[in-house]
Amino acid sequence: MREGRAGRTAHASVPADDRVVTGGSLARVLVAATARALRGVDCRDLGSTWTLSRLPGAPEAVRRAALARAAGRLALPEHQFGAVDADRVARWIVEQYPQRTYPGVVLGSPHGAAAHLAVALGMPWLPAGFETAVHWGQGGVDRPGAAYAHGVPLVARLRARNPDLHVRQVHCPATRGSLAGSTLAFAVRWQRLPRAYRDFLAAWLEPGAPVLLLRDSRTWPVFGETRGHSLQVGSAASGLAPADFSASSRTLRQVLRSAGADGSRWDAPRPGPPVEAEHAVDDGFADELQGWAARRSHPLHRVLFPCAEALSAVTADLYRHWLRGAGKTGDRLVVECGRLLDPWQVLRAGLVPYWCENATRRAVTGAEWWLAGSAPFSSVDVLPEPPGMQSPALAGLAQWLAVASFGRRRRSLDRGAARGYPVTAVSTRRVSEVLRGQPYDTPPPPRLRAAQALDVLRDGGAHQGLLVC
Repeated sequence: MREGRAGRTAHASVPADDRVVTGGSLARVLVAATARALRGVDCRDLGSTWTLSRLPGAPEAVRRAALARAAGRLALPEHQFGAVDADRVARWIVEQYPQRTYPGVVLGSPHGAAAHLAVALGMPWLPAGFETAVHWGQGGVDRPGAAYAHGVPLVARLRARNPDLHVRQVHCPATRGSLAGSTLAFAVRWQRLPRAYRDFLAAWLEPGAPVLLLRDSRTWPVFGETRGHSLQVGSAASGLAPADFSASSRTLRQVLRSAGADGSRWDAPRPGPPVEAEHAVDDGFADELQGWAARRSHPLHRVLFPCAEALSAVTADLYRHWLRGAGKTGDRLVVECGRLLDPWQVLRAGLVPYWCENATRRAVTGAEWWLAGSAPFSSVDVLPEPPGMQSPALAGLAQWLAVASFGRRRRSLDRGAARGYPVTAVSTRRVSEVLRGQPYDTPPPPRLRAAQALDVLRDGGAHQGLLVC
């Protein structure tokens, strides 16, 4: 807080910087990467603003000190959380993009393929929500019930200022490790189209430009869904099943041991029936977007994907079709992972991108199945993102090497990402450094047309479970 001009405390909103939108959260990285690509810039300036929470072999005091420093960079103090202004966050997001006319817009759930699709179309990508975190000083990795109880008054203050939000609290030691015991993680969804989004689209969309809404339709059991603040124990991105987060689960005990807890205090409340998971799009947001688009004569197209692998596969097929239609080979593949992606370098080199949501066996197996059913690639470059912790759901380096082995002439597993895998950290800029070594494929293909993209998504995505309407 700062003193106002009248000498009193000014209860201003918290700036929408990396202390509000979690540094390294997927949506934040995707906005940064897409905005850079639309400027013709790669991601070499995107460092590791997120810090991983496990230090193998370190003394407990050292580990706790490192964890405290990480939490300080990644989370808000409790007293600031209620001052967060979600409209200001939306303004901060749209301000990342160049102010120029666009042939359309892609909105919705965070997914690496959505960023690649938006760049190929020459469109910005806007998330339907954002992730934020708050300090939890007396927390515990194995206390999801206590985490929810601690979050109730905090979220109440946030929603008193921002009534058009739904807040999904996610307690997942499988994806967050020890940080799940020192910070509360929130996936915040807009229940209405933010004013900053409406203003941006009204000012910069071409007349009649299409609007594409991508929705993650995965489900997960949650507690308290009807209250505007719900608790989700585990994550759809964890590579585990909801049953793996029950007190009797051997998998859960492995996860908790890796995060420095013994599991004796596990207090997860009984969840309700499955609903859309943390990266879903709120129905109110979708309905208001539909109304806005209809009033302004912008056709709205919805793409629902049942798993991350489905959208990754059909987008890679789309890129290959697009590149070959422009007279290029479409014969070189890069397999990106998590925050390791660079849409501009992919476009510059004429590569086909396949995005793995994370380094879990499930995600990597999806890439293997897609490659097995695809026409061969002459080269396959693989960039696994180390999650910074151990998990029973993780793919080993042997599985990543199996993905690279699909290349006929070139098979590359990035050594920088593989070194110390899975407990090291690799920044987003690493993928830019690797892909800069790929030869230029000039001239770039003509911009992908929305009608062409929708045709491929509709026809090619049908067997992947995509619904395009």
